[in-house]
Amino acid sequence: MATFNDPQAAKEATEKFNAAAAASKVRNVKFTTVSGEQVGLLYTPEEVKEINYLSDIGYPGEFPYTRGIHNTGYRGKLWTMRQFAGFGTPEDTNQRFKYLLEHGQTGLSTAFDLPTLMGRDADDPFSEGEVGICGVSVSSLADMEILFQGIPLDKVTTSMTINAPAAMILAMYVAVGEKQGLKSNVLRGTIQNDILKEYIAQKEWIYPPLPSMRIITDMFQYCSKELPQFNPISVSGYHIREAGSTSVQELAFTLADGFAYIEAGIAAGLDVDDFAPRISYFFNSHLDFFEEIAKFRAARRIYAKRMRYKYGAKNPKSWTLRFHTQTAGCTLTAQQPENNIVRTAIQALAGVLGGTQSLHTNSMDETLALPSDKAVKIALRTQQIIADETGVANMVDPLGGSYFVESLTTKMEEGAERYFEKIEMLGGVIPAIEQGFFQREIAEAAYRYQRELDTKDKIIVGVNQYIEEDEKIDIPILAISPDVEIKQKKRLAELKQSRNQASVDQSLKELKQAAADGSNLMPHLLNASRNYVTVGEMCNSLIEHFGIYEEVAVF
Repeated sequence: MATFNDPQAAKEATEKFNAAAAASKVRNVKFTTVSGEQVGLLYTPEEVKEINYLSDIGYPGEFPYTRGIHNTGYRGKLWTMRQFAGFGTPEDTNQRFKYLLEHGQTGLSTAFDLPTLMGRDADDPFSEGEVGICGVSVSSLADMEILFQGIPLDKVTTSMTINAPAAMILAMYVAVGEKQGLKSNVLRGTIQNDILKEYIAQKEWIYPPLPSMRIITDMFQYCSKELPQFNPISVSGYHIREAGSTSVQELAFTLADGFAYIEAGIAAGLDVDDFAPRISYFFNSHLDFFEEIAKFRAARRIYAKRMRYKYGAKNPKSWTLRFHTQTAGCTLTAQQPENNIVRTAIQALAGVLGGTQSLHTNSMDETLALPSDKAVKIALRTQQIIADETGVANMVDPLGGSYFVESLTTKMEEGAERYFEKIEMLGGVIPAIEQGFFQREIAEAAYRYQRELDTKDKIIVGVNQYIEEDEKIDIPILAISPDVEIKQKKRLAELKQSRNQASVDQSLKELKQAAADGSNLMPHLLNASRNYVTVGEMCNSLIEHFGIYEEVAVF
């Protein structure tokens, strides 16, 4: 790091600058990050004098990976452009997948509807009115076969955003691969499967924490042997941030969840180096440009140190934090929605400068409806412009060495470590969830930010400043027809009439037995999927043994 070579000259120069700054006019606003952290007027070598370049920052592709996990950054390979897609019937989403691939997307990312996320089939009474609305409706292998029809699964990587029924959906994905004549060891992709984040922020769970963790460690064990190129979990800070957390909270709570999964895998008898290299992460890229870049850099550094020194991982691949980034949906506005294109571009640039491995850019219309074809193409073109026109992919970590960025990275790391100490004092992540710690912290942060918006200490263009009266929204809106639910219920009814009921019953019997005797659940879920047992049927059979989680109210 750069230093003051002449301390006396530095002191005089600093005093001169401070005097000039004190006499200058300053706008009457709060100079803080989105998360509320104070930002200094100027950063100098004084702020980074305690930072050791080799041990704290280092070179790209080398421990502690502050500057990135690859030596050549995006010179070697651009990030995967993975637009989140899913709506209506499997046929609808299959067409959207193909549209995105034709326009240059390099990986698929699947959004499921609320019934599927909750482990309920399209014909479940609780699914009424929600089938295909916020994502694609998938009740069985028959739906998954249509969803990926004409898409060779050995040629694309697929991300699937689902948690409580993640094991069931992964089993169906493997079964689709088998239908295509593929062995499971060639399948590449990620399934979110982050149930701890659900208890903390998103609230889509089925089973209590301990049996949920058992399912996840079963998936770790199974995937390490049968799906070596597939990520069995994507530990998600995205939804924690969307719920209202600060940047430091997102960083700390996400990594704390990740370490809880590491500890669960070790406790289940797995070697950390057998499953840790396939754990991935998923972060939000919010609007405070430098804060987000510092967050990504701090995440890699914290993770590398913990994995190497606390958990004893010996494989360098276990030390490297690989992550997907999505621009912040919570920052998009229904007012003046075209402004969202600009917000998304800035957030995407922060993700790239922070060294993400894959990226989803939100569409301008997502506060109004699921994105239209035009809006999603603009979002994809945003990534392509960053990659091919801006020059930011030409070098690794171009902001490395910035007094401000390095200082902020260290502050983010220190803030996360303070949270780790609090969580440990509460007994760990699951006891902290049960005591409402995470939920209260996020709620308080969200309240503080809303107060700042109400008092205009923070500005959202078009919402609390630069408002356009009598604004008319003139962009196409994607509408989901009620026919989707009718079609999905009909398909499911026909499936239940045509499948071999004896095979269904035997599959469910074996699944229940595995839940009771502690056997790995994945082979039984795969067998059930092959026999066209539905998502709801598999989930309900496990409920009989594991029960349903009920959250303690937090005030």
